Formats: sequence, structure tokens, C-alpha cells
Amino acid sequence: MLTDSLIRSAKPKAKPYKLPREQGLYVLVNPNGGKLWRFAYVFDGEKLLSFGAYPEVSLALARERREEARKLLAAGVDPSLHRQKEAARKSLESENLFRVIAAEWLQMKSGVMSARTYNKAKWMLDFALPYIGDMPMAQIQPMDVLRLLRVIEVTGRLETMHRVKARVSEVFRYGIATGRAPSDPCRDLRGALKPKPRVEHLAALTEPAAVGRLVHAIDGYQGTPEVTAALKLSPLLFARPGELRHAQWPEMTLDGEAPSWRYFVSKTKVDHIVPLCRQAVEILRELRPLTDHGRPATPGTPQYVFPNSRTRHRPMSENAVNAALRGLGYSGDQMTAHGFRAMARTLLAELGWPPDAIERQLAHRPSGSLGDAYDRAQFLAERRKMMQAWADYLDRLKTEATEKPVGRKAA
Repeated sequence: MLTDSLIRSAKPKAKPYKLPREQGLYVLVNPNGGKLWRFAYVFDGEKLLSFGAYPEVSLALARERREEARKLLAAGVDPSLHRQKEAARKSLESENLFRVIAAEWLQMKSGVMSARTYNKAKWMLDFALPYIGDMPMAQIQPMDVLRLLRVIEVTGRLETMHRVKARVSEVFRYGIATGRAPSDPCRDLRGALKPKPRVEHLAALTEPAAVGRLVHAIDGYQGTPEVTAALKLSPLLFARPGELRHAQWPEMTLDGEAPSWRYFVSKTKVDHIVPLCRQAVEILRELRPLTDHGRPATPGTPQYVFPNSRTRHRPMSENAVNAALRGLGYSGDQMTAHGFRAMARTLLAELGWPPDAIERQLAHRPSGSLGDAYDRAQFLAERRKMMQAWADYLDRLKTEATEKPVGRKAA
């Protein structure tokens, strides 16, 4: 019988030698003093199986591994071949871990998503990694995904919970398409989670008198030049707040007969043109000496129209315009930065401007077969007239707050 005292007392010799066998299990003592576990067995000839080194692998553990091998032999399975298959299976599983597939999916999406959308998707998947990141895709069950979603649910962030679930589901669908996941466990969670909260539309003023009081208050706002300019331009241009604060000077053409702001809309994946009315050009020209520092020393460095107060290499805070509105006394239930879009859409329609021109100015994706070509050929001229008429209308509301909308004048 093998004993710990026998193994410990075994001294190295000039050549390797074996301690006595115990049902095929023995210790090989090497000249360098190393003591290695071996299991000798017969399966289509004599074979050896390594169990590791002593004392890292104890006598008791070596005996357990021997008994496991003997059970395989009794079942007609070669322990060496079984070990090879298990190693291959574990290697395949390590390549198919959720975190590996998620990283691959993110890499694929990096050239398609906007930077903001990509970062949000990465954050949502990073949240899931501690719970299912190290699990093979094929082993993840609905209850595993439910467990991680419950962590968010108990905090009351239901919208975030459903978005995390959606991103996890996208990774599983990608895994299915690439042959590394059998199914999407997220599909079986229907009814197991609290529903999404009801969507509440962002507050906006649409009554002419109230709009007149708002633009009058904006005209008197006193803040930093960047925030003041962004606040004054918000009703004039009614672009998405994120697009406005990310505007860059190279996108602006303030001279000539057709001043404009041209940029790529990340949400709808289209190039967009905002005709600049006279009032907007005046605001931008006044701001330009303060934030346009000419061509950057490092190519590719952004030249933000509304830079952050701490560094011009980042745009101003996404809450800057909303904070300015709060400073003017407008609560979040009354008016938001995004609300300028609803305000313009409602009143421009009342003024008689074509819905297609309004929708295209809002940078909504064109429908129909004509698409962007039709927009460039006809709507741009119409929108240029509309944007100047809109700015003039806001000026009138500012001085005559009770004035009712009047019909559009013929061109």
C-alpha cells in the first residue's frame, strides 16, 4: 500500500524509479526530486495516465482519480481518450462564454452604432457579465438571466432592466446565428418581469402666448456664452438636444446666400441640412470668436460650437439647456430642451407649412421611393423659407405674447 510516509521518505536516485503500485497507481520519483502520480492500465494495450505531482495532488485525491478512471474502464471507456474529449469540450466552452460572444457582438456593432449608443450597449452588457459572463452560452437558462434582471428590477429602474434584457437577447440571437447558442433564454421571460413604465412625452409649450413668454424669458437669460447661445438657438433650430450640443464649427456655413448647418444624424443615419435663419446666424457670429479657435493642432480634434466649460475637447453638459430653463423658472413638467421640437412641429403645422417639410426639418427619416433626392430637390428651398418665417414668428410672439398663429404667406 502507498502511504504518505513512504512517499515523503522516497529519495531521488541517479535514474527515475517507481514506488510500489497500488491497483495500478504509483509514484514516479525523478532524479530532480519530483514525485509524479501515474496510473497504469490496459485498454487496447498498456497505457499510462498522469494525475499530477505529489504533494500538490495528495494521496487521497490521487486515489479518487484512480477510482474514476477504473469506473470508466469498467464501462468500456478509455480514460485517456475521455480526458482528451473533456479538455476539448472545456476549450470549446471557454470560446463560447457569454462574455466572449458579447465582446465579439460589440466589435461587430462598433462601426454601425453611434459612439453614444455603443457605450450604452457596452454598459448594459457589462452589467450582465458578473452574473452570466463566465457561463457557456449553451448552459445559460432563463432563470440565470432572470436572476440578473431582478437585481435591476428591485431598484425600480424598469426601463433599464428591459433594455439590458434586450441587449442580452441580441447577443444570444447573434450566438444562434453563428452556431454557438442553441436558443435565446430571454424569450421565455415573458410575463416574469414587471412591465415597462408608461412613456411620458417630454414637456413642451405649444400655446402661442406661452411660447411668446418663453422666448421673451430666453432673450433675457444671463449665463455663460455657450449655454446662452445654445438656449437661444434651441427654439430657432429645434434640433435634437444631443445634436445641437455636439455641433462643430466646420459644419457651420455662416456666409453667403444660403447659410446652413450640415451634419450626420446618428439616429436616422442620414445627412441633414439645417437652413440658418438670420437670427441664428447673428447668434453664431457673436459666439464664434469665443469658442472657435481655428484649425486644431491635432487632426481630428473636435471643434465644438458649445464646448464644455472645463475642456473644449468635450461638448457642454447634456443637462445645460434644461438647467437654463429651470433657472428661468420652467419646471420639467412645463418645458424641456427636447420640447422645442414638439413646439415647432405643432405651431408650424398650425401656420400651414407642409407636413413633409416639417418632418424633414425635424430630421426624421424620409419615406417613399423618392427619399433624400426629393428632399434635396424641393424641400430644402421650402425649408429655408420656413425656418426664416419661423424665426420671424417667434420674434413677433416675443413682443406680442397674445398673438394668435397666422396662416402661411404665399411664396
